[in-house]
Amino acid sequence: MKIEKRIEELTKIINEANYNYYVLDNPTITDQEFDKYLRELEELEKKYPEYAKETSPTKRVGGQVIQKFNKITHQVPMLSLPDVFSEEEIRDFDERIRKSGYNPEYVCELKIDGLSGSFHYDDGNLTLGVTRGDGQVGEDITHNVKTIKSLPLVLKKDLSIEVRGEIYMSKETLAKLNKQREKNNEPLLQNCRNAAAGSIRQLDSKVAAQRNLDTWIYHLPNPEDYGIKTQYESLNFMQSLGFKVNPLNRLVKDIDGILAFIKEAKEKRRELPYDIDGVVIKVNDLQMQKELGFTAKYPRWAIAYKFPAKEVLTKLKNIIFTVGRTGQITPNAVLEPVILSGSTIRRATLHNEDYVIKKGLKIGDIVSIRKAGDVIPEVVEAKIERRTGKEIEFKMIKNCPMCHEPLVKKEGNVDYFCLNPLCPKRNIEALIHFVSRDAMNIEGLGDEIVEELYNLGFIKNIPDLYHLEAKKEQILEFDGYGEKKLKNIIDNIKNSKNNSLERLIFGLGINGIGSKTAKLLAANFETLDNLRKASLEDLEQIKDIGHTLAVNITSFFANNEELINNLKELGLNMNYLGPKKKVHPLITGKKFVITGTILDLTRDEIKEFIENHGGVASESVSKKTDVLILGENPGSKYQKAIELNIPIWNQAKIKEVMEKE
Repeated sequence: MKIEKRIEELTKIINEANYNYYVLDNPTITDQEFDKYLRELEELEKKYPEYAKETSPTKRVGGQVIQKFNKITHQVPMLSLPDVFSEEEIRDFDERIRKSGYNPEYVCELKIDGLSGSFHYDDGNLTLGVTRGDGQVGEDITHNVKTIKSLPLVLKKDLSIEVRGEIYMSKETLAKLNKQREKNNEPLLQNCRNAAAGSIRQLDSKVAAQRNLDTWIYHLPNPEDYGIKTQYESLNFMQSLGFKVNPLNRLVKDIDGILAFIKEAKEKRRELPYDIDGVVIKVNDLQMQKELGFTAKYPRWAIAYKFPAKEVLTKLKNIIFTVGRTGQITPNAVLEPVILSGSTIRRATLHNEDYVIKKGLKIGDIVSIRKAGDVIPEVVEAKIERRTGKEIEFKMIKNCPMCHEPLVKKEGNVDYFCLNPLCPKRNIEALIHFVSRDAMNIEGLGDEIVEELYNLGFIKNIPDLYHLEAKKEQILEFDGYGEKKLKNIIDNIKNSKNNSLERLIFGLGINGIGSKTAKLLAANFETLDNLRKASLEDLEQIKDIGHTLAVNITSFFANNEELINNLKELGLNMNYLGPKKKVHPLITGKKFVITGTILDLTRDEIKEFIENHGGVASESVSKKTDVLILGENPGSKYQKAIELNIPIWNQAKIKEVMEKE
């Protein structure tokens, strides 16, 4: 028992020292003392492994090697935030919230340039770390997050909790790493964000441990479980548990407070020991957040203001043309390689002929480029004063660069199209779209592999994907295709047959149909056959499906009957597997708004019931509102509903409707 007690004592000393040093930036023992305690703990755990715990601080040094990153589904989706780039957009955001009947306070936080992670604790012990991934599904990085010294292995309270934050690398750490890599003749890490992302996805946790990653924690997915009512309270609560919360946050009353914070953040940006690329602005009141709700991609109660992009100069060496899956022709700038915001830029889209002409670009120009939203490279302007007279005028091509068929510019459209259905590049892009993450999500079939398999003659159309297994022996004869790699690809293709209908609809590449609209169509029609038979009138009755989209849908199915029949014969699921909508005489086709607190029911339960029965749950009262659902302590929506003479259901009425389904 003395050994076990000493191990517990050492663990407590080291964890406290880590917290004081890495979180509070206030060391309480010397490095020599820390090393002595750590060595003693390592020796005791080695000699008495039965007393070693998974949350021991000795795990910080890494050592676990995994074979692959397992997929983890987030219980609460990790949605991204909508980006804004101007004061006007910030004011629009505030105005939208106030028009909904609210008078919000905001919390302003620095937008750390790292990567988002989710961290789970059971009874106060760190048990799981997950990347954001696509917001729905991330990757298990527990073996690596345990090496981050600012992230507690054990909380100050024995809580089971999930928190979210940013994993990042400091500027000083990046400089030290690059100095060592330069000595070792290794490629330099270009920026803190990429270095952090690469480090956290190492299979060997020893590598991650050497990269000295750090965290700032900023979000609690289920604050109501802890009696927390505001974002500001949640930051303080997480800090009290031992998490490192960025002190440069501020509770503000209005737009002026937001703009003042942004101004200060811009001024401090260069002095900070870590990279930031903007400011996050959140409604402080959590109940208000819940009422404002979400779009398909974003919360309505938060935005990310992005700092103006930096610009650099380089040479426009050429303009080349690419063909998209719909046949759209896009001019692209080929640039003399230049480093911009930490990454090397060689290409930038020029969108269309009108864009190039408006910019007045010539091949050979010195141009300024920036990253739109700090992500996508764009050409800002040509530096006309730098011209030598040797520059070449831009000319729009007349024929497809792949199949050489004449291009067509549709009336009222700025884009040119290749209309040849057999154009190889169109087919390649259509295949890449079909296997992509938001469509059929066939892992292992990246853009380059799809193009290579196409050029080798193994896949020319979508059904060919599902015949790849029969060509396995032939494919194995080519370099880069091992037995294991090919088996994984074929298994993932087979598994994709079981996808819900919305993925197939999106994957088919119907013009104008994004993933959100595909899900809307799948939920309304339930089977692909029902959708195929739908008339223009049927389609136009669906919310958000206008005449143009309806024409695109009916035209697609009229022209692709053979493709759909082939996919059906191949065994692809043609049914919607999500929650089915039911018809309810009091709900279907009507628009509802909820205000106040409904006893014994949550807003989410009511909204789910409405949406599953073909109704619409809206956030604001208007002339188009059919019913206001009235709870206790209602807001301004109640008064507005009375003014507009909108029918009102009390708590008893909505409960009765839901119970008598």
